[in-house]
Amino acid sequence: MSNSNIGNKKQTLRKPVVLMSMGSQERKGHDYQVMTHKYIVPLVEQSDCVPVLVPTCCGIEDLEQYLDMADGVYLTGAGSNIDPTLYGQENETPGKGQDKDRDNFDIPLIKAAIARGLPIFGICRGMQEINVALGGDIYQKVYAEPGFNDHRENPEDPVDVQYSPAHGVRPIQGSWLQQLLGDEIRVNSLHGQGLKNLGKGIEAIAHAEDGLVEAIHAPTLSPFLFAVQWHPEWQAAKNPDSVKIFQAFGDACRAQVKKKQARALAA
Repeated sequence: MSNSNIGNKKQTLRKPVVLMSMGSQERKGHDYQVMTHKYIVPLVEQSDCVPVLVPTCCGIEDLEQYLDMADGVYLTGAGSNIDPTLYGQENETPGKGQDKDRDNFDIPLIKAAIARGLPIFGICRGMQEINVALGGDIYQKVYAEPGFNDHRENPEDPVDVQYSPAHGVRPIQGSWLQQLLGDEIRVNSLHGQGLKNLGKGIEAIAHAEDGLVEAIHAPTLSPFLFAVQWHPEWQAAKNPDSVKIFQAFGDACRAQVKKKQARALAA
């Protein structure tokens, strides 16, 4: 290979591939694996990554093969709650749906992605999965806990009202998130559950006005492991804070691509 071809190869950076684990949904007697449009679009448009939708209904036999192709992992929100037995509690919300296939796929996925040093970004349920995977637990009813506000949406409201800004979130002073977003942002709020005791290596990086953990990272475990309790994916292109968050995740995934390509060139 000529020197000019080597130089061209170095300059070509492919788009990062990001795994998105799907969830279970029953429709008219059929089981579906689904992923909501609103989560996919900002990963493509703001993060500039290529999504790979991963079914969670077939177990973890092929997990490592999925990870071989991945430059990042994106854990989205969902309508289901995590099985409380996974964090040592009895179920306090039996009327709320669960998705044990997703639980049983995502928890090993998180651990394996951390072991590989892959960037991880979690939203709502995804943040709670990260905490549980690392040994933390959850408030199953934040709204019933003394001192906390009700962070749920009104199910009777139109969707655009449900996802409108509901309260403030303050990043930790001096943190990279504070440098990215500023001293306070306004976020939507559509969750009944929240983080209680943090898992090993996890640090709170932002709090709601009532003190509830709204964002986490794990700087001792991963170059980029970041998750939020609100929904930045909602109309992300119209929200400057959401754009910054998705761009930061995309940048972390591009850094992973560069590392892989550098190793391949050195081999």
